[in-house]
Amino acid sequence: MKFLLLSDIHGNFPALKAVAEYFSNTSFTAIFNCGDSIVYAPFPNETLHWLQSHNVHSILGNTDRKIKKLLKGKSFKKPGKQEKRIMYINTSEQMDERSKMYLLSLKKYFSFSAGNHKICLFHGSPEHTNEFLFPDTQIERFRELSAACTCSIIITGHSHVPYHKLIGTTHFINPGSCGRMFDANPAASCAVLTISDKSVEVRHYRIVWPVEQTVQALQKAGLPEIYQTMYQTGKKLN
Repeated sequence: MKFLLLSDIHGNFPALKAVAEYFSNTSFTAIFNCGDSIVYAPFPNETLHWLQSHNVHSILGNTDRKIKKLLKGKSFKKPGKQEKRIMYINTSEQMDERSKMYLLSLKKYFSFSAGNHKICLFHGSPEHTNEFLFPDTQIERFRELSAACTCSIIITGHSHVPYHKLIGTTHFINPGSCGRMFDANPAASCAVLTISDKSVEVRHYRIVWPVEQTVQALQKAGLPEIYQTMYQTGKKLN
């Protein structure tokens, strides 16, 4: 069985499209998406429509949950920076009815049986949507999460850092960010998980996408210039 792993698309449809085109000749058992599908790049409808039409198993990330609040007429305290709040408001105002209904249908967690393995999707960690798990997170923390979870394969996003760690008999996988990497390389990050009777293999990919397409869309929408620079440089600046 072969699975395409995505996370943190952040509304960057040109990056998502580049990933889809790269794997256009590859057959996957399923596609998994660990959330933060929208906010920061100005293509929420294109992104959510693609996920829905391709039957992607998606969950909610922290940005998605804030958009749900806005759609329900509620507010949120964080992020407090005005330049970030502008991006949330712009995203919620752009969304069409199909996108709204799709986002409102998503859950915080998803599990999938694959042979002898139980695959679980979380945005941050099994315990909290906002928890960051990095490759250098203390091994004891990974052990705690493994012991508290019945999954043998745990897939998360949120940190935007790709890795694969085997802790005891539990695989922790982060595909990185499809739409907003922070390592000074704008290329989209994703991963392919291959499961056989005897092995679990993970391969990470970096895929070039048309950055200027997103930059020009940000300019046209009159959104804060700092996001143009972030997409061009692949750096987190706020």
